[in-house]
Amino acid sequence: MSHRPLLLVDAPSLYFRAYFGVPESAATAPDGSPVNAVRGFLDMLATLVRSRRPDRLVCALDHDWRPAWRVALLPSYKAHRLAPDGGEVVPETLAPQVPLLLDLLAAFGIPAVGATGYEADDVLGTLATREPAPVEVVSGDRDLFQLVDDTRPVRLLYCGRGVTKLDDCDESAVRARYGVPAAAYADFATLRGDPSDGLPGVPGVGEKTAARLVDRYGGLDGILAALDDPASGLAPGLRARLAAARDYLAVAPTVVRVARDVPLPPLETALPAVPADADQLFALAEKWNLAGPCRRLVDALAAASTSDA
Repeated sequence: MSHRPLLLVDAPSLYFRAYFGVPESAATAPDGSPVNAVRGFLDMLATLVRSRRPDRLVCALDHDWRPAWRVALLPSYKAHRLAPDGGEVVPETLAPQVPLLLDLLAAFGIPAVGATGYEADDVLGTLATREPAPVEVVSGDRDLFQLVDDTRPVRLLYCGRGVTKLDDCDESAVRARYGVPAAAYADFATLRGDPSDGLPGVPGVGEKTAARLVDRYGGLDGILAALDDPASGLAPGLRARLAAARDYLAVAPTVVRVARDVPLPPLETALPAVPADADQLFALAEKWNLAGPCRRLVDALAAASTSDA
């Protein structure tokens, strides 16, 4: 068994970060089109390959950023990010860069996979569960702390401050950060809420109270059992808040929990030592003024592929 990791990349998380991190004026094609998100993404990927030395690599995509089954359970889910046409609010100059990025990944031979009806998080959760460990998940999405599992092992490389300042999170790091075990993170997030996802949480229950409840009762099942037990010792005010949120607590965990059973095709995950289509890669790099970042990623992949396991 290899002791080098499978690197699972949350592609939307990174290309949004790249788009806002690299000024448009600093990265344009010869025709003036911005390629800042693509340039930033390729450079992030090169940095990750150099620093983590994976022997396998997959990028996960959002084929459905707001799945109907989640919205049916919780209509507020990501509702604040809906565009008038029903799609996601995406910056006008980012949208055309995503197909270019996918063309480049295909030319490199790096698999980029999504699934109808599922978010990138769900693809990451499924691959982290089904593929041989060790696994390292790269994302700026807090929901993915729930994937951390020392027994496999699965780690989250949390890029809240960028890929050069990754927070490399195992179970002790999750507990230090939030006061709950990684396996209970989804229950904790359900209680606390998350405005960035339109997740209301239980009114009056913040991060510390949510962590205390999870710590005391083990998770939502235990908390709901305590709610039904007059002798459980729940403070009256907290009992009233939880009781008022019972309908929300019945559906929100399914929304927050990352799916781990997404139907995905078999994937060739091995790190490509050389580009799958060098001619196409060269043509795209020339056309879009991306020779530098393409070369850096080619070099990083070659170095990682020849390094000792």
